[in-house]
Amino acid sequence: MVSPSTIKTLILALSVTVMTASLISFPQEAFDASIRGLNMWWEIVFPSLLPFFIISEMLIGFGVVRFIGVLLEPLMRPIFRVPGVGGFVWAMGMASGYPAGAKLTARLRQNEQLTQIEAERLVSFTNSSNPLFIFGAVSVGFFHNPQLGIMLAIGHYVGNILVGFLMRFHGRDEWRRQKDDRNSFSILAALRALHRTRIQDNRPIGKLLGDAVLSSIQTLLMIGGFIIIFSVLNKLLFLLGITAMLGQLVQYILTIIQFPVELSIPYISGLFEITLGSQLTSQVKDATLMQQTVLVSFILAFSGFSVQAQVASILADTDIRFKPFFLARIAHGCFAAAVVFFLWTPVYERFLSSGAPSNALPVYAQPSLGFWDTMLNWLQMYGPLVTIFGLLCYVVIYARRKVLRL
Repeated sequence: MVSPSTIKTLILALSVTVMTASLISFPQEAFDASIRGLNMWWEIVFPSLLPFFIISEMLIGFGVVRFIGVLLEPLMRPIFRVPGVGGFVWAMGMASGYPAGAKLTARLRQNEQLTQIEAERLVSFTNSSNPLFIFGAVSVGFFHNPQLGIMLAIGHYVGNILVGFLMRFHGRDEWRRQKDDRNSFSILAALRALHRTRIQDNRPIGKLLGDAVLSSIQTLLMIGGFIIIFSVLNKLLFLLGITAMLGQLVQYILTIIQFPVELSIPYISGLFEITLGSQLTSQVKDATLMQQTVLVSFILAFSGFSVQAQVASILADTDIRFKPFFLARIAHGCFAAAVVFFLWTPVYERFLSSGAPSNALPVYAQPSLGFWDTMLNWLQMYGPLVTIFGLLCYVVIYARRKVLRL
């Protein structure tokens, strides 16, 4: 009898073989898809995430994160059953976007500031899309509707909070053992923790900065590889007709909830890569704006297999399990879509729309530039320069340390 391990090996080998044959059969399409993924990483992802990653590493090394953790312990522990440092991870995850929450959670787990269960809870609700992508790329870039970003942000971040409440029940046995171990608010205790952490990490400032740059750029290089490979994979699945086959299954679900079946292909694409899925959804003219927004909200919250693969790669260096994170992504997608659906009439139609009914198709009129649109344009113009400068710093620091070791 064939073992499950053997079947898994055969499936993986067959999948890689089919993908290789597809690359040979569709070289131009694969090249175009890889260029698209590279441009996204080159212009947006690298320059927007690099400062957050470097600053986060510096804050951890200097003990500031530990300081914040002690202050937020009375808030984060009873609500989400995670240490106070989770508040820092949560804020940085929302500001910089995925997979910053996973990287910071893994870093704190390696420093033993989190237990395994606490890290699994924390990583499940601290990975979210940043406001730049929601407002700049999706609402303005795809839908040409700045007000829509408010609805997407409400659904996305409220859904994240609900996931945090849900995940507090993960590993309840451990929480029962720790529930009496709570600290009261104390600035003096936080300052002592900051100083103690800084003394324990006795690296000079120069080495600490160098380590932060190397670690951050190595993570971003890995992220770039995943973005490119999943951009190519998504295109190959479409060319092979697999996306259309999966779309046939999705159509039944869309029919039940009274959504147009034309949203099936964007939905499948969004499961793999959120940017393409959101863009395709905005182009479906047979769907109402509310239906498009609900679907995009689910896609953003689910975060796509591309982001999930990035998170899985980051968590692989720790004992944090990926399964709770994956289940939390499904829950986040459902929560975010439901929030948008139920708040559409009382919030968007009453306060945000310009009087158009909810069943009207979106109007693609170019609005005046807003803050997030300006930020997106700035990144597209100057982001490559930031990327080149970051890579040069990485090469210089890495080469200098290699020379010193010789």
